[in-house]
Amino acid sequence: MSHSHDILINWAPQETRVAIIEGGAVQELHVERALERGLVGNIYVGKVVRVLPGMQSAFIDIGLERAAFLHVADLHTEAGQGGAGKPPRNEPPVPIEKRLHEGQTLMVQVLKDPIGTKGARLTSQISVAGRMLVYLPQDDHIGISQKIGSPETREQLRERMVQLTQAAAQVDGRPAGGYILRTNAEEATDTELQADIAYLRKTWLAVRERGLKSPPGQLVYQELSLVQRVLRDLVTETTQTIRIDSREQFELLQAFGQEYSPSAVGRLALYRGERPIFDLYNIDTEIQRALARRVDLKSGGYLIIDQTEALTTIDVNTGGYVGARNFDETIFKTNLEAAHAIARQLRLRNLGGIIIVDFIDMGREEHRDSVLAELRKQMARDRTKGTLSGFSQLGLVEMTRKRTRESLAHMLCTPCPTCDGRGQVRTARTTCYDILREILREARQFNPKEFRVVAHSTVVEMLLDEESQHLAGLSDFIGKPISLQSEPSLSPEQYDIVLL
Repeated sequence: MSHSHDILINWAPQETRVAIIEGGAVQELHVERALERGLVGNIYVGKVVRVLPGMQSAFIDIGLERAAFLHVADLHTEAGQGGAGKPPRNEPPVPIEKRLHEGQTLMVQVLKDPIGTKGARLTSQISVAGRMLVYLPQDDHIGISQKIGSPETREQLRERMVQLTQAAAQVDGRPAGGYILRTNAEEATDTELQADIAYLRKTWLAVRERGLKSPPGQLVYQELSLVQRVLRDLVTETTQTIRIDSREQFELLQAFGQEYSPSAVGRLALYRGERPIFDLYNIDTEIQRALARRVDLKSGGYLIIDQTEALTTIDVNTGGYVGARNFDETIFKTNLEAAHAIARQLRLRNLGGIIIVDFIDMGREEHRDSVLAELRKQMARDRTKGTLSGFSQLGLVEMTRKRTRESLAHMLCTPCPTCDGRGQVRTARTTCYDILREILREARQFNPKEFRVVAHSTVVEMLLDEESQHLAGLSDFIGKPISLQSEPSLSPEQYDIVLL
């Protein structure tokens, strides 16, 4: 985030919530529950349970409810065989069935949390993230974040890192390993980089030793908690304050920061206010809005956001906006405002995967270019990687956003038990007709004295009123009485037919 921002941390034993505030508005929300901590970054000793040559993948048991998934592209290859995960040049990759076999144990790391019915996605190319560096213990190359300035700066950083890593290797006699420099390493001093290198090498040594002693299915390294990751991942040079409402966590974070991120400690503050910390910016109200389908724009236009298993669709509508002098300008202004709001909603809701945006049709090419440029500019502020294509032939904008954890809606909500997540229920009349057909079907198979219909009150009322003629006609046709009973615990779609 290039603009100055504040970070608020609301901590409770059961749940940690973090909000990033910029310009008085919430830009990002992060939630972690003690019983549902994410697995991304965790390292396990895994056991191969099944190799799938047709998919060039394997299922690995890491002690979770569902087996995790490892693709051949995420399988580490020893140095000398083309580097991590890559075959030697001009040679085809070695098939997974020649590299893994059932029952084999290997150390793996979670790339993606289990989402929906899918198990976790794994890699055997281990990495350990630090404040400024990501350590690749099985590798030997130095990578630089693409967001770090000029080619000259990148080359200078690379040369400095080579010297520092070789010096660290000479001290402890272990291989230098590979590193990726994160964005916040651009201004780092040699002392700060050395401290990060030492911390990461020490962490990896402990992980490797635990891995050698542990049985399959064992967790050998757990990613930092959300409170700790705030200092590692979310704090930048533009962070003004980090306020937390728990004295115990404040003291723990101070101690963690002294060792891990000294530059951030000065921005830490214990929130002592009477009001809950999230009330300062109406964050709970923002969370409610971030779970709704409709997002109102200041101009009177609105967005409709629908999440499905395959993709997310965002529809832009003018609503009641008639502010501009002509219709073209109205559409252009609404789409521009929508581009800004869409980028914020993606961050706020943590929407990932394929995203399709249906802007209001614009007749002028320069308007389309301006809207696309605004969307691109706003997405550049997102710390999560994304790609954006131009307008398709159908006038839709396609984009992707990296998905590593559950969206806000999937974390905080569950499918409605009444409609089973469809967002709509069958009408009372539809249920009435289902009941009439079911009674006819039962009458052909059984010979009770009476049929009793147990249903929701709206269905019973319709059978007694608008559908009473059809009910009476059916009763005469089958020669049996039909009684009705209202049951408030049933949903409008549910009913039961009791044979008496």
